[in-house]
Amino acid sequence: MGISIVQKSDFSKKKRNPKVALVLAGGAVSGGAFKVGGLKALNDFLVNRKVTDFDVYIGLSAGAFLAAPLAGGVSPEEMLKSLDGSSSKFKQLRPVDFYYPNFREWVTRPLSVWLGLATFLPAVIYDFLKAIPALPGSVYGAARTYAKDPSYTNFEAVSKELAKVISPRRQPPSLFRALPSGIFDNVALERYLAANMASNGIPNDFSELYKLRKKELYIAAMNLDTAERVIFGHNEVSDVTISEAVQASTALPGFYKPARIRGVDYVDGGVRHTANIDIAIDHGADLIICYNPFRPFHNRVDVEAREVNKKIEYVTTKGDYLASRGMRSVLNQVFRTLLHSRLQIGLRKYVDDMKFKGDIILIEPQEQDIRFFEINPLAFWDRAQSAERGFHSVKTSIEKKYPQVRGILSSYGIETTRIYVEEDIRQMRKAGRRSDHSAKVLRVLERETPKVPIKLLGGSRKSTQAD
Repeated sequence: MGISIVQKSDFSKKKRNPKVALVLAGGAVSGGAFKVGGLKALNDFLVNRKVTDFDVYIGLSAGAFLAAPLAGGVSPEEMLKSLDGSSSKFKQLRPVDFYYPNFREWVTRPLSVWLGLATFLPAVIYDFLKAIPALPGSVYGAARTYAKDPSYTNFEAVSKELAKVISPRRQPPSLFRALPSGIFDNVALERYLAANMASNGIPNDFSELYKLRKKELYIAAMNLDTAERVIFGHNEVSDVTISEAVQASTALPGFYKPARIRGVDYVDGGVRHTANIDIAIDHGADLIICYNPFRPFHNRVDVEAREVNKKIEYVTTKGDYLASRGMRSVLNQVFRTLLHSRLQIGLRKYVDDMKFKGDIILIEPQEQDIRFFEINPLAFWDRAQSAERGFHSVKTSIEKKYPQVRGILSSYGIETTRIYVEEDIRQMRKAGRRSDHSAKVLRVLERETPKVPIKLLGGSRKSTQAD
């Protein structure tokens, strides 16, 4: 359905001073743009609250890259403007910021291996010549025994003693060490975020941000050497800057080199956990809105058994196999399934947890969203299309369970309406499918949604909520 809900509280009663958390899972660059578009849709649904007005923000991977500005007060609309360079606050994210080559390792690693290979043979010869004087004494006893009893066992004993002396004590350098630890280096993303936070007066320090905005920001990464999750925050690990924590969390293995910060190598936080909902609960959140952009695609293939030449053959009568689309589709489906399954297991844990009395709203794409499934998660140039798909995805997902979502949010003092979402949909439809479609859609998404009291939206509070 796109929406999964864990409802443990009595939402017929208003909560007093509830703590609301926004949890943003990973998603690479297109998943990040997808989330920004989705956050815009969520912002449109909210009447008396913005997505920059929550109490706790938790991000990992691409979600960390968005959670930091949101906690600093930067709206999704402003982030969308940075996609086409029209933002007056955030500079445009360039391809070089995302695809910054890992220059150093591409040069130094192969050079180091070749130097090691060039010196390996001379070093082995040197060790051999150095060991020759000790050769007679080392093998004398075993050789004497063999001379008296020339059996295979005694011959093997002589060979072992001989090998101890003349076999190389050095190991040749592994050719795998010539490969870099990642194709790209996400240090450029860290610099981009740090510069934009500075230009907007957003503290690049967890404690200072909390003092200024009264917002809790937590970013998760994994220590590569210990495989342990690391949580950065004002009351967690706080000896790194926010932009460095984002760098640690976005270091997608293989794509980016591990982020070495303060002597520790970090990789993408999604390796350990899909969304880190538990961080929000551990820090006292009553309502958790979690946004996960990746879920498996439900590809329907109808297969029929037919008898051909007295043999049973299975033929497809509807649909096409994902495998026929190539390796990328196969890996894409597997990757999404792993993340989604892990998240669902985590949700079921809170359903059975008697101590958890809050509510969780998990927003994900529709399982039949083939358009987003076909977008390459690492394709920088598909970000505008991803943002549009994200908006439609969240809009469709929330509408399918709107009465329940509305009831839960209302119990936390968050009013909702469909008016702004529907207006944006109408404006996007006017853009048609012309060559400038993406640009026009982005202009619609970049428009700030006015936040007014629900009574001013037309009709009574009850009738407005039923829209």
